[in-house]
Amino acid sequence: MGSIDLEHLRTWIGKSRANEDLIAARHAGLMAATVDYPAERIGDGEALPPLWHWIYFLEGLPSRELGRDGHPARGGFLPPVPLANRMWAGGRVSFLAPVRIGSIVRKESSILNVEHKTGRSGDLVFATVLHELKSPQGELLIREEHDIVYKDANAPGKAAAVAPPAMPAQFSRTWTPTTTTLFRYSALSFNGHRIHYDADYCRNVEGYPNLVIHGPLTATLLASHAEEVSGRRLRDFTYRGVSPALLGDSITLHANALEDRVVLYATRDEHTVCMQAEATLG
Repeated sequence: MGSIDLEHLRTWIGKSRANEDLIAARHAGLMAATVDYPAERIGDGEALPPLWHWIYFLEGLPSRELGRDGHPARGGFLPPVPLANRMWAGGRVSFLAPVRIGSIVRKESSILNVEHKTGRSGDLVFATVLHELKSPQGELLIREEHDIVYKDANAPGKAAAVAPPAMPAQFSRTWTPTTTTLFRYSALSFNGHRIHYDADYCRNVEGYPNLVIHGPLTATLLASHAEEVSGRRLRDFTYRGVSPALLGDSITLHANALEDRVVLYATRDEHTVCMQAEATLG
């Protein structure tokens, strides 16, 4: 890949786009089936569960406009970063008003920042995207800052382990994603990234030993876990990917509920943290 021309990449700052979507009950119902969410809570007029807005506002480009990784070719809305791997790094989401199933919602997105850093694995480029979801009347429903990280391909072998906190969690729940889980979530989010379904590509191009579990899926389950253990809706949710979780891993969601917030983390096979998060309660 080429060298990092940060000045050129930063010319993408301020680039924006917008679209509208129907928050369809049928699509939400398919998501409920994917994550074993109670189907009776899905229906027109009900509030969309936290982070389920990620399965709407889908971009469907023809195959000729996709990169070799299955994502849209670089240099469109997102900057053309010359590093092999692209992943969700984390984000910050504010839930300002309910997104109602059955409603029309407008999503406005813009590039907030592009940064170049150097980590243990080499060059890293972070692109931060602002997403705002609004009602037809202009009411701001969700404000989200989403961090995308670009990095060189992984060296063969396992990623460095990140140990869980010494303090045990008050609440824990384990789930084991299957190839069907990954297929369904990729289909629901129209995510063509090959790390979620093409094992040869994972191993030979991006350096993962197996299919990668979607970071946004883990974040979504952590957000639901926070609501479940607290019995309250979320006001803010911050999450950060720590290490990739792979097909075959059992993912355990951990939560410690405090007065007005929930501290969360997810582990793969209970020994290694794959995501950290914190929820502020409304």
